[in-house]
Amino acid sequence: MNKPVSWKASGLPWLVFSLFVIVLDQATKAVVLAQLQPLQPHAVIPNLLNWTLAFNTGAAFSFLDVGPGPQRWLFSVLAVVVSAMLVRWLATIPRSDWRNTLPLSLVIGGALGNLVDRLRFGQVTDFIDVYWNDAHFPAFNVADSAITVGAVLLIWFGLFAKGQKAS
Repeated sequence: MNKPVSWKASGLPWLVFSLFVIVLDQATKAVVLAQLQPLQPHAVIPNLLNWTLAFNTGAAFSFLDVGPGPQRWLFSVLAVVVSAMLVRWLATIPRSDWRNTLPLSLVIGGALGNLVDRLRFGQVTDFIDVYWNDAHFPAFNVADSAITVGAVLLIWFGLFAKGQKAS
């Protein structure tokens, strides 16, 4: 990792974007919790997208969703540890390096958005139900989307943006 740079020059101000992800995630979850009944699909785009309230005690996209158990605390600790490591990494990156700061801030915001659910409810609220005919992708939420997009962008820029100057 690089040496830390000053707070203003570092990628730490991108944490405001992480906060935006957390707020958007929690706001969408609050709406679906107030408006939807569990496991009752509401068609958005026929044969492609429903809003379906579901709950997940596992990781993103229902990985290890085996009901209440120690995974709540395992994934909570994991979210805190990974987010802390990414914040530390963010502190070493120049703020203008959006190819690294944007993906990191997405992953941090997504991890902490789901952490809020785990601490409040013991499970994560999911509602985005993508499907084709009878084949459904596991339900997910804004936080899961942020984590996935952030990880894909880190990989993409790591593989294909080598040698390009960040602008």
